[in-house]
Amino acid sequence: MSLGLPVHLVPHNVRRGMARASHVVALVCLGAAILVTVSVQSQFPDRVLWPALVAMAVMTGILVALMRFRTLVWTAAYLFVGAACVFWVSLVALTQFPGTTTSDTFVLSMLKVALIMVGFVGTRTFHAVFAAGAGFVLAGVATMVAVRQTDAVFIVDATAVASFLLVVTLHLGLAAGRRGPSAQPSLHRAARDEQIAATRYRIEAKAAAVMHDTVLNHLAAIANAPDGPLRRQLREQIDRDLEVLVGEEWLLDADAGTYDQARNDWLQSRLFAAVDEARELGLDVEVTGDVHAVTRLGTERATAVALATKQCLVNVLKHSGTDQAELVVYGSDREVSVMVIDAGAGFSEEETGDDRLGLRHSVRRRIESVGGTVQVWSRPGKGTTVMIRVPAVEGALGSDLRTEAAVEEAS
Repeated sequence: MSLGLPVHLVPHNVRRGMARASHVVALVCLGAAILVTVSVQSQFPDRVLWPALVAMAVMTGILVALMRFRTLVWTAAYLFVGAACVFWVSLVALTQFPGTTTSDTFVLSMLKVALIMVGFVGTRTFHAVFAAGAGFVLAGVATMVAVRQTDAVFIVDATAVASFLLVVTLHLGLAAGRRGPSAQPSLHRAARDEQIAATRYRIEAKAAAVMHDTVLNHLAAIANAPDGPLRRQLREQIDRDLEVLVGEEWLLDADAGTYDQARNDWLQSRLFAAVDEARELGLDVEVTGDVHAVTRLGTERATAVALATKQCLVNVLKHSGTDQAELVVYGSDREVSVMVIDAGAGFSEEETGDDRLGLRHSVRRRIESVGGTVQVWSRPGKGTTVMIRVPAVEGALGSDLRTEAAVEEAS
């Protein structure tokens, strides 16, 4: 494993980005339709177009809610209420401009495109394509019903058809690309490699300086010493330097006290105790990141994070089919984040039985009770990642020291 974005998170984030882009397009289309309707109303004050504006406002409000919550309920509400709004706007437009309006006018096209851009975030590409198809069909049916109640002419909307085909093509293209050899996102890996390279360079430079100050100087002193036994002071100095080299004290920086404090903070933390208990159960846990960030949590939050993390690690052992996991700790002045990553069997949280209370109670509710949040990314066969985020205690500013050596020793 690595600090890079896990492979099973890539499709989810791509679908989420596609959904956000679709929502923005839908919002722009609705805004354009509203502006055109207002402009037409100002040019023809004798026509009654305000009911269409109300319908557009309702559709826009549901879209904003969908952009915020992105749940199945809001998706369904946007599709069906949006279809009703398309019908109402079509009926108003076709009755107020009889004989001159067709079913593919600009305003109606924009509403249909907005409904197609529902941007549903499902677990598979099929879900997003199906949602877009549902929007396309509902918008077409709503317009057709409105046309049949008037004398207007129904014309297949080329803009709506092109928009639907574009959405389907994009999703299928992304799905086909993911079936090929997947590239592990390497931004964090590159940053870590760069940090390791810099650390290695500093150690090599320090080793060269130590060798010069000790071994080479001692050899020069021995070469220049008179015949016979070495002076007692020189022997004692050589013994002390050998103890330093063998004991590796030279690896420590001048602020070794800060280093030791950071390491002790991690080893004495509740989170480390949870990791240690998971290791005793047989789970191989790799710890990475800024483990010193645990000092930015108060007692209550630190306990909640430790217990929730322990439950996640136990779930890895019980359900993932693997005995390896990665624990990543991030910290800032505002919050502390803990990620538990495994490359095991994965699961669909929506299909989890009611008897599976570990994630629901021991993790989510425990973290939410201290003001934190929990996000879960998982796909069957693609592993699981659980992100726990908890606000840091105000004023508990942690050191910026990255105790990577302490992490390696603790791991």
